[in-house]
Amino acid sequence: MRIGVILPQLEIGTDPAVIRDYAQAAQGLGYRHLLAYDHVLGADPTNRPGWTRYTAADQFHEPFVLFGYLAAVAPELELVTGVIILPQRQTALVAKQAAEVDVLSRGKLRLGVGVGWNAVEYEALGEDFGTRGRRIEEQVDVLRRLWAEPVVTFHGRFHQIAEAGINPLPVQRPIPVWMGGGEERVLQRIGRMADGWFPRERPDREMAQRIERLRGYTEAAGRPREAVGIEGRLTIKDVPPAEWRDEVQRWRDLGATHLGVNTMGAGLASPQAHIDTIRQFRRAING
Repeated sequence: MRIGVILPQLEIGTDPAVIRDYAQAAQGLGYRHLLAYDHVLGADPTNRPGWTRYTAADQFHEPFVLFGYLAAVAPELELVTGVIILPQRQTALVAKQAAEVDVLSRGKLRLGVGVGWNAVEYEALGEDFGTRGRRIEEQVDVLRRLWAEPVVTFHGRFHQIAEAGINPLPVQRPIPVWMGGGEERVLQRIGRMADGWFPRERPDREMAQRIERLRGYTEAAGRPREAVGIEGRLTIKDVPPAEWRDEVQRWRDLGATHLGVNTMGAGLASPQAHIDTIRQFRRAING
């Protein structure tokens, strides 16, 4: 199981040197990948009663631009989006941006995508929130075509491409596409077409059942049962240090191929504290 870190982007600030130091520390500690979340716009909750999720006060670095920087300063890390809200973005532009990151990182991009929940972003970006589930399936098909073929012709419900292509093409052809989300129809979609899944919950009996259903959907789509990778998440604030090794083992027992360590929300006072915590975690699980 490959263990990586989740960039504490809500708490790390905007100093490029600090971001570099964090990524280089993760790389030096032997973490295999770095995952970053995606939100383009945050909503102001002042006139939105009941709003409980991310707001305009929450900081999100833009993943593709960030990864162009990290590819240079921490070249051994796999770079992972967890997840790009794909239906609110132009598909051909995402294909181009992802290909560029893959080139600059020498084939180390893993593109996580999802449909998202924030209608405010969709409206501001000029996309239809109501068709996002149907659109993402066509988008993944278009992405893979654009990454693999120099010239593409595609006529679908949401995309029209007439004899055009991106250049440069990525190192990986195609780039791995993973998906987030946990609803049953999302699990079915992942089983049909994704290379991997980002579950958000703990590795308990219910998670084992969901993974088994995912394996069934994958097999029903004519794919090998283990064709879909799984990246579990260990959130430091939810798991005491004495239980870290057991939590990692539970993910291994469920067949997880990857694990992301999340230090956000744990009351850490500085970027250095995040580095100290991923160091402590690494020592704990290495025994």
